Amino acid sequence: MKIIAGNWKMNGSFQNLQQMIKDLSDIDTQNTVILAVPYTMLCTDSGKISLSAQDISAHTHGAYTGEVSASMVASTGAKYTIIGHSECRQYHGDTNASVCTKAELAISNGLIPIICIGETMEEKQAGKTLEIIESGLRESVPANVTSGIIIAYEPRWAIGAGITPTTDEIAHAHELIANVLSDMGLDGTPILYGASVKGSNAEQIMSIPHVDGVLVGGASLKSDDFIPIITSVK
Repeated sequence: MKIIAGNWKMNGSFQNLQQMIKDLSDIDTQNTVILAVPYTMLCTDSGKISLSAQDISAHTHGAYTGEVSASMVASTGAKYTIIGHSECRQYHGDTNASVCTKAELAISNGLIPIICIGETMEEKQAGKTLEIIESGLRESVPANVTSGIIIAYEPRWAIGAGITPTTDEIAHAHELIANVLSDMGLDGTPILYGASVKGSNAEQIMSIPHVDGVLVGGASLKSDDFIPIITSVK
């Protein structure tokens, strides 16, 4: 069984979500399917599909216009939240420290955080990929956590560029993540891969050791693109 998570980013509508839920309702799969949708769509009866926020505030409440807290997300019935997505790190100033704070808030409010880590092109070219992955894990995951989290490896240089790392690159990154998680007492934590995932490469990617699922971007917006990813593995 794998975890197939779709991230709609700032796309879609309530009507699109309803249609997607309908299209997925009869899919024969044992995989866990998650859709990370904009906040405005979270209060939706999603059937067997789990809903996720795309981010949460690092604050519990207060005068933070435009932000949404973990408790607010949990009150919608959502079960998950993405934290530290590459775009949030790039555009919203997320750091490992703020991601760690958000993860603590998510967990304390009954949400499962999907914690994203990964290297930029500059870091990759400087040979710092493994260093960035390890520091991202150790600094973004709360110290007292023993379970109830998901890690998503996003090679930030590949996101939105239509580039997929080689099988060896993905394998090396996921092996390191699994080893670091084991050292942190988090054996068995699911590790997702996210960057340029589509129906044509999903099965191959998820056959790589320590790849427990995928975090899908653009290919999760349309049923015709998303369903082949969900059904590519059992």
